[in-house]
Amino acid sequence: MKTILVTGGTVFVSRAAAEYFVAKGWEVYVLNRNSRKQPKGVKLIEADRHRLGELLRGYHFDAVIDTAYTAEDVTLLMDALGDFGEYILISSSAVYPESGTQPFREEEPVGANCYWGRYGTDKIEAEAALLKRKPDAYILRPPYLYGPMNDIYREAYVFECAKKDRPFYLPKDGTMGLQFFYVGDLCRFIDVILQKKPEQHLLNVGNPNAVSIREWVELCYETVGKRARFISVAKDVPQRNYFCFSDYEYMLDVTGQSRWMPDTKPLREGLREAFLWYEGHADQVERRPYIEYVDEHLA
Repeated sequence: MKTILVTGGTVFVSRAAAEYFVAKGWEVYVLNRNSRKQPKGVKLIEADRHRLGELLRGYHFDAVIDTAYTAEDVTLLMDALGDFGEYILISSSAVYPESGTQPFREEEPVGANCYWGRYGTDKIEAEAALLKRKPDAYILRPPYLYGPMNDIYREAYVFECAKKDRPFYLPKDGTMGLQFFYVGDLCRFIDVILQKKPEQHLLNVGNPNAVSIREWVELCYETVGKRARFISVAKDVPQRNYFCFSDYEYMLDVTGQSRWMPDTKPLREGLREAFLWYEGHADQVERRPYIEYVDEHLA
């Protein structure tokens, strides 16, 4: 039996990874402060990742899956680990500057992005800290992740609007493109990496094609069993006040991923699974006041 350490393990990406590898029959350890319900079948290492001391020294992990946000997160974990094999960092497409050449390729220079701010620059520093300590680590850069256990108010926002049979307030003409990646496909690709060990260690991941925000909203409404009715919002209204994505269109080149995992879950199917989870866990989503803003300022 192989052993794996997942940092976090209680929400969205890290929880999906923990549950995926439990289902595969791995011995899965999760590292967190035990402030949330743990996934079934995992072994808990209860600790603050910034205060590990010698806690991890006696463990051997065949792989570490880390969702670190900062260089400090990476450095302190690396200091604390004993014997381990592969290290996979879930980074972000936010490391690419908005002025770069699209679709972004892995060899493109990273840099500050005005839409992502500190989140993106922190991820850049986390990547650099990891490669300094472990040059053969794998780094994955996803676009917008979606699917079951997504506690970010994105598809959940549209599901809520659809369930209430509300018209949807759409930025401008609705043609802005979005690139997604199903969280289950991210877990599958991590599995592929651990099995196949690709020579390419820095990889963009995501669906090969983008979808317009209008198409995405239509699919979300369709998933709920409703038909979307749209009201266009003028471009001078700050988009993030009433919509769950910034006014920023970008695309990742995922050729490297496609060589090893050419198939990704169709968006319609992934949204169906996301909605099934949302129906029983709406209280776990970090809701934002988009609907309230629409009612007060746009309706």
